[in-house]
Amino acid sequence: MRLLKFILVLVVGCALCASFFLYLPYGPATETFVEIPAGMSRLQIARRLQRQGIIRSALAFDALVLWNSLRGHGAASLENGEYRFDHPARMEEVFDRIRRGDVYTVTLVIPEGFNIFDIANAVAAAGLDSRADFLRAEQMDTQLISDWVPPGQARSLEGYLFPDTYKFSRHAGARVMLRTMVRQFRLQARRLGMTPAEAPRVVILASLVEKEVHLDAERPEVASVFENRLAAGMPLQTDPSVIYASLLRGAWTGVIHQSELRSDSEYNTYTHSNLPPGPICNPGVASLRAALHPARTNYLYFVADAKGSTRFAATLDQHNANVASYRASARR
Repeated sequence: MRLLKFILVLVVGCALCASFFLYLPYGPATETFVEIPAGMSRLQIARRLQRQGIIRSALAFDALVLWNSLRGHGAASLENGEYRFDHPARMEEVFDRIRRGDVYTVTLVIPEGFNIFDIANAVAAAGLDSRADFLRAEQMDTQLISDWVPPGQARSLEGYLFPDTYKFSRHAGARVMLRTMVRQFRLQARRLGMTPAEAPRVVILASLVEKEVHLDAERPEVASVFENRLAAGMPLQTDPSVIYASLLRGAWTGVIHQSELRSDSEYNTYTHSNLPPGPICNPGVASLRAALHPARTNYLYFVADAKGSTRFAATLDQHNANVASYRASARR
């Protein structure tokens, strides 16, 4: 009888102990980050979690991992990465997060039309890197696009940092982010059927289209205007390229001045009758597709109307009439 009571007390004690370690919430009340490097054993992981106050017992956590593995849940594989804990939690919740690889990431949104300066500002705002370090890295890492742009011709990665929503580790660094964005560009370019040989010209043209129009349906027509003007030996006369020249010089004030329209910059499409030497922003899929497949038109001019749409014209007289109509609507 005494042995039976002893066994009963032992079982109850073990159950209470297991409940204490496994089911009662424990952990930090404030934000705590735990880095789990690749190759770390489950017991090493458990000890790190205990040392940083995430779990009560490393041994209990190790036993939980082993138990789930024996049950065939494939739980022996714990994912490396950085984890964020900000509230007390049951040990099983901690275990499940690490098993699933619920690592902490910072979201970085790069809209279509962002240039390298815009992206650098977004990176800095997200706390992922400094603006200066990002801009320095993107000029140093032009070899990332060496199979798309002939060696020595790429001045930066402008145009090849694909607009998308990214999730990065806090410690990713500029080079990891740049490689990821270029990799996404490659993926999209191949889906569009773009070849490396045609990429430099297509991306430059797409960047101009991206900055000049906001409606996807109008992008092929805007691309056709640029192609028609190039074929006729006419300057493109697109303001966004003039603005970009000022951005490169660090002289952009928010207003285009006459001196900028007369500058000898290769990006000044008022004084040069060809494409700029490089992209002026990072275009999205719609603009890349439009540059690859421009509409067939005889248009040489375009201007936005009061409703935000674009009016196209084949002659200067038609264009002047469209401009006059726009100005009259704007005065109402």
